[in-house]
Order: sequence, then C-alpha cells, then structure tokens
Amino acid sequence: MHADLSKANLIGADLRGASLPGADLTEARLSGANLACANLEGACLQGATIEFALLPRVVLVGGCLREADMSGVVLAETDLSEADIRRANLRGADLHSARMDGTNLREARLGGAFLGKASLRGADLRGAYLRLARFESTDLSGADLRGVEGLAQVQIDAAVCDQQTKLPEGFHGRARDGG
Repeated sequence: MHADLSKANLIGADLRGASLPGADLTEARLSGANLACANLEGACLQGATIEFALLPRVVLVGGCLREADMSGVVLAETDLSEADIRRANLRGADLHSARMDGTNLREARLGGAFLGKASLRGADLRGAYLRLARFESTDLSGADLRGVEGLAQVQIDAAVCDQQTKLPEGFHGRARDGG
C-alpha cells in the first residue's frame, strides 16, 4: 500500500530519511521541507510545489515530477534516473552530482541551475530552457538537447559529450574524460 499524500500541506516539514516509495504526493505543498536521504522511488509529485526544499541524496528513480515547481531546490547527489520531469520548474536548483540518466526533462525550466558533475546520460532535454545553467563536467553522453532554449556553446564546452549526444544545430561537443 502506497501513502496517499496528494494535496497535503507539508510546508517546512522534516521528513529526513522518510521511506515513501510509490507515494502519491500529487500537488502536495513541500516548500522548504527537508527530505534529505528519503526514499521516494516511483513516487508521484506531479504539480507539487517543492520550491527551496532540501532533497539531497534522495532516491527518486522512476518518479513523476511533471510540472512541479522545484525552483531553488537542493537535489545534490539525488538519483532521478528514468524520472519524468517534463515542464517542471528547476530554476536555480542545485543538481550537482545528481544522477539523471534517461530522465525526461522535455520543456523543463533549468535557467540558472547548477548541474556540475551530474550525469544526464541519455536524458531527453528537448525544448528545455537552459539559460545560465552550469554544466561543469556534466555527462551529457547520449543526451538529446535539440530545440533547447538559451543554450550557449560555452555551456557545451564545459560538459562531457559523446558521438550520441544530440546537440542543437550549430553547436559542437567534444568527447572527453569527465573524471
């Protein structure tokens, strides 16, 4: 049985280490909450308000964060592999060393987000907004960045790309060691 916390008011809640795999947190209010080291594998946070919350080292594999407001959230070292983060707001988010392999980030707003040393292998970023997003040593191997907005060549130069990385027309990547 999965926890039903849809539309719950959890603003500022201390949920460190919580085990909520598969939980329904649709449209929940989690602004400023602390979920450090929580297990939210397969959880649904669609349309949730999670701005300025602390989610470092959280397991969100296969989770749904579609259209969630995660502006300013800390997701450092979080595993978001295979998650659905389409049309989410991640402006100014801290995603350093996050694992986002195979994640769907189509049309996500990542302006000013820090993705240093994150892994986005095979991620779908088509149509995402990336102005001022930081990609220092970010692994974009096999990622699809066609049609993104606000991207500059200097951002790609800081990242690790491979031959399968799909870049917007006019951009070029260099395969190099990310370690």
